[in-house]
Amino acid sequence: MIALAPSRALIRGMHAETGGIATPRTEDIAMNRVAVLLVATLSVALGAAAARAQEVQFAAAAVPGVAEAATIKGRVFKPAGNGPFPAIVLLHGCGGPGAHHQAWAEKLASWGYVALVADSFGSRGKSGVCQNPMAVPPPARVADVAGAARFLATQLYVARDRLAVIGFSHGGWTALKGAQASGDWAALGIRSVVAYYPYCTAPADRRIALPFLILIGDKDDWTPADRCRALMQDLEKPALVEVVYYPDATHAFDLAQPTSWVQGVGSDGRTTARKLEYDRGAARDAEARTRAFFERTLR
Repeated sequence: MIALAPSRALIRGMHAETGGIATPRTEDIAMNRVAVLLVATLSVALGAAAARAQEVQFAAAAVPGVAEAATIKGRVFKPAGNGPFPAIVLLHGCGGPGAHHQAWAEKLASWGYVALVADSFGSRGKSGVCQNPMAVPPPARVADVAGAARFLATQLYVARDRLAVIGFSHGGWTALKGAQASGDWAALGIRSVVAYYPYCTAPADRRIALPFLILIGDKDDWTPADRCRALMQDLEKPALVEVVYYPDATHAFDLAQPTSWVQGVGSDGRTTARKLEYDRGAARDAEARTRAFFERTLR
């Protein structure tokens, strides 16, 4: 099923208004107190989130003819409590793990999921692969996910049969490869997959065998949305896959930073500047869809 989302967020914020009369001085004092309280609360919350992050490592099997066995480093973020919690493996993009992925991991933990950010590149001595995406090819990262799933299954705070994957760009490309019927993700307890702006390939990716959500911008000049449209026309099991196209969004539309350009290899084989632009409406809608999707497939 293909869902066409509008260019603006579907979910609107609600603002409550309260009555009352206050002199300017009283109001200023109250606002200052609230501001101080909010800053203090935010500091405590961020500190708690950082404290919950645990450095881990796990084994990724060799992929014959593609990649050697590797020890993969990662960071685990978990909700408060003993669990067991569903867990989500997070796959970064071609630039490697960064603040964006940590923010996502903390968000997932706040929703009640264990999040494992696997560093597929640093663990192999690479800082990034944007200009050479096959330096760490998707099959190697598919093995990383399998290793992460096996690691998570040994943790008492993880519900080992309720795992998922979320991938961004190169990580989304990897997610498409891992979700194929020929893979072992389902046998490892992985129930569903979300891919933000992945590199879709038809017919190679046509045998998706897990519930799959793709979120992509129509103005993406790096991983074009039309490639996902072509894939949707060729799927063996189209009922498993939902694609949301954001008409005004570019690559990395959920990355809250000023507009930038990154040198990268595109589907045309050329290395050129690719546009990254934050789209608040698309980001909020995609986040809401991601949360609802995981609620539906992991709870």
